[in-house]
Amino acid sequence: MVQSVELLVDDAADAEIRRQWQLLAEAGVDSLAGKTAETNRPHITVAVAKQMWPRIDQALEQFSFRPFPIRLGGVLVFGARHPILVRLVVPSEQLLAIQRRLFTLVSACPGIPANLHPDEWTPHVTLARRVPAAQLGEAVHAVARDRDFPATVVGIRRWDGDQRREWPVGRGR
Repeated sequence: MVQSVELLVDDAADAEIRRQWQLLAEAGVDSLAGKTAETNRPHITVAVAKQMWPRIDQALEQFSFRPFPIRLGGVLVFGARHPILVRLVVPSEQLLAIQRRLFTLVSACPGIPANLHPDEWTPHVTLARRVPAAQLGEAVHAVARDRDFPATVVGIRRWDGDQRREWPVGRGR
């Protein structure tokens, strides 16, 4: 399964992304609106590994963090065989710096995808996974009318996909 470190957004941005999930569902697209687990929330994944050791979790606990502004931008499609619909998080120096710092903490772990390495990472919030090609136009149309909007990164969470649990990390949360 997957182990990850993720940035969480403020309540207004969370509600806006959930609204977009619902717009997709209303358009007949299997969006993240259908995932009802309490841990299913809009987030920005900054690091992923197949395994994270206890020393990594200890380092994450000591990570100094303060909320910072971001901008949620346009709609993008990742991949062709199994398209993923996402909302871009406009890269800023602060966002890229925090991703680099968090990635560095996790970088010794096994199974890190290449697209999560600094300078390869595209910050985003997922709207729908595995969108059928026949629905891709409708999916984009359902949410592309929305404009960019400001948000704030308010926290960092650690996700354990094996045990399907989450917890906040970082000092200053």
